[in-house]
Order: sequence, then structure tokens, then C-alpha cells
Amino acid sequence: MKVHVHVSLKPGVLDPQGRAIHHALEGLGFGGVNDVRAGRLIELDVSDDTSDDDLDQMCRKLLANMVIENYSIEKKVDA
Repeated sequence: MKVHVHVSLKPGVLDPQGRAIHHALEGLGFGGVNDVRAGRLIELDVSDDTSDDDLDQMCRKLLANMVIENYSIEKKVDA
């Protein structure tokens, strides 16, 4: 089973990477972008019997820094 874990900074946490992207977009002439928040996508290929609790624990213990980051888990359905 494919699982996508989306990790993003919590609101209020400074995002220097997002700020740099925003500045670069403005420099390239793209107006109308009010804010940019950068995050990351982690793609896991796990066995079908991996529990939701196990996925949650993976995120809490390793994949996300719970002090400054949020995460969401998305199970991908094979088409």
C-alpha cells in the first residue's frame, strides 16, 4: 500500500524556505501570491496490514517534529 505523509510547519512558525520561494516568485514577475509555506511529502510503501496507529506512530516518532510541524496521512488507492 502506498501512503503519502504531508508534513508542514505549524501556523506561526517562521518558514525561511517559503519566504525565499515567495521572494523568487515576485522576482520572476508572478504577482498575486500572498504567502508561501513550504513542506515536504514522504511517500511510504508499506504492507497492507500496516495499521493506522503504526502510521501515526511513525510520524510522531520520526517523520515529523511535533514541536513545530503538523502532518497528515493519505492512503493512496491503486488505480
